[in-house]
Amino acid sequence: MNQCRVLVSGATGFVGAAVVDELLATPDVQVWAGVRQSVNNLPDGVIPLHLGDLSNPTLLESLADISVFVHCAARVHIMHDKSADPLSEFRKVNVDGTLNLARQAAAAGVRRFIFISSIKVNGEGTPVDVPYLADAQPAPADPYGISKMEAEQGLRNLAAETGMEVVIIRPTLVYGPGVKANFLNMMRCLHKGVPLPFGAFHNRRSLVALDNLVDLIVTCIDHPAAANQTFLVSDGEDLSTTELLRRMGAALGKPARLLPVPSWLLETGATLLGKQALSQRLCGSLQVDIGKTRELLNWTPPVSVDEALRKTAKHFLEQQSK
Repeated sequence: MNQCRVLVSGATGFVGAAVVDELLATPDVQVWAGVRQSVNNLPDGVIPLHLGDLSNPTLLESLADISVFVHCAARVHIMHDKSADPLSEFRKVNVDGTLNLARQAAAAGVRRFIFISSIKVNGEGTPVDVPYLADAQPAPADPYGISKMEAEQGLRNLAAETGMEVVIIRPTLVYGPGVKANFLNMMRCLHKGVPLPFGAFHNRRSLVALDNLVDLIVTCIDHPAAANQTFLVSDGEDLSTTELLRRMGAALGKPARLLPVPSWLLETGATLLGKQALSQRLCGSLQVDIGKTRELLNWTPPVSVDEALRKTAKHFLEQQSK
């Protein structure tokens, strides 16, 4: 990698912090951390840049020092959003904020803007063995996915107008040390030995380990073939809910106690309870084809599913023992 200065927004978040750590270990890279407010817990060697509100129009002078902008900051998907107008709230940050930063980056001479989007731009699920493709027609179904799609469209237009290179990465569900939400709840149940009714699932889901996502992001910083492309990313191995629970249980040293309840029965119950979204995540399939990512970038996920699960489990168990 040629010497460059890389700014990572959302640098204290789950993905952003991991990107910062990886870049610090990469030769000839000066790492800048974009943060919303002053923080004292950044790693040594990182240069902080106060982004504040993403609509902040006064960053041009600071951005003039940046070669590549990795934009991880976002209003993330919220399970039970109480906003009166969720789409408007997502647009403020994920569309308006992103495009404001990108316009300033282009004006300041930033060479490449890497946008961490979401597989939700493609949609919410696929038939088994009919995966999403990177260049297929988007079909977002919720406000978060719509906001990410609109940001992508704006970034492509900006790239055409200014010549700044744009790279879009759409991760599937990301897991790794420190993961939260449903994945953390799953580990808690397995660790406690709670019987779970997921022993007869035949769905297929693509996941991506944090280490694999970070490796792809770093690859895209200077790979010439990445310019103005959209990439899907996963571990390259799709799992059923049943397989995931069994392998996560093995990583935790707590064999999963799975009851063979048919998935259709759980789907019916979830629908009756108004939990269709949860049902889709547990019972449905969502697969991605990373062939374009592999071929165009000569990239292979460096970490296997089982290795990533062991690393995730180790961190979880360490936290439980504190």
